[in-house]
Amino acid sequence: MPDVMVDSFGRKVTGLRIALTPRCNLRCIYCHHEGEVKPVREISLEMAASVAHAAADLGVRSLKITGGEPLLRMDLADLISQMPRNLDISLTTNGILLAEQAGSLAKAGLDRVNVSLDSLRPKIYRAITGGKAGDLERVLAGIDAASIAGLGPIKLNVVVLKENEAEIPHMIEFCRERGLILQLIELLDLQGLGLSGNIEEIERRLAARADSVRIREMHRRKKYFLDGAEVEVVRPMDNTEFCANCTRLRVTSDGKIKPCLLRSDNLIDIGTCDRGGIRELLIEANQRREPFFGKDRPKRERADAAGSAAK
Repeated sequence: MPDVMVDSFGRKVTGLRIALTPRCNLRCIYCHHEGEVKPVREISLEMAASVAHAAADLGVRSLKITGGEPLLRMDLADLISQMPRNLDISLTTNGILLAEQAGSLAKAGLDRVNVSLDSLRPKIYRAITGGKAGDLERVLAGIDAASIAGLGPIKLNVVVLKENEAEIPHMIEFCRERGLILQLIELLDLQGLGLSGNIEEIERRLAARADSVRIREMHRRKKYFLDGAEVEVVRPMDNTEFCANCTRLRVTSDGKIKPCLLRSDNLIDIGTCDRGGIRELLIEANQRREPFFGKDRPKRERADAAGSAAK
């Protein structure tokens, strides 16, 4: 096992997220586009594979494939088949195209999937995602197909909004019945749209009902276990422990290394498919990493940087 990169704040880099495309077949009201700023090109299969191998050389152990919507990439299965076999490879998707591709992705080497699903009610789902009639049914079919293909444990990503917060108990039951892990995600409301649900109250209720609680090393996330259901709460806003325990580097869909989701002023253009050259760029990106939410950074400065990243 190669040595793991450690930044100047003592944080290990064990995970990599690669956004394969800015394209998406939904228009979710809260989308932060992986913090990207007007990408002008789409990362090539060769570059994405080279980045993954270079990261594995530097001790990265897990790879998350994202978008936009990564299932829109016609070469997705080929790309996954070229990834290092020693990485845990997962994919985040809205699930609309998952039923058709789950089997081939599993054969290519994908380990598991996260499916974004913010409501089980068709009208609310369409209001949040801007989707079409029938999309919710396709997502549910995709979850079933992923389960059959062995892409588990499957995590259901739910951004907690005013529109869906009353639905959380139903979501918990839905996941319990199907053996899914529910991830409740605090909204990064960078534009101040007032869409956020009351995740603090939801977490209080989870804590009161939980049989047990565990804390993950990554981001210090709490996991609540309730009568067979597993619920993980992801709360990044003004959470010094979240950033202090971040283990990720990101690659944008146009081929830039992004040390932090909420900053776009310290990107590194990859510009090569040479594995050795990319290793050096990843080392440089690690040196640029610093906690976004932290005790030593004024809140006003953080808000200004977040606003720039959202533009």
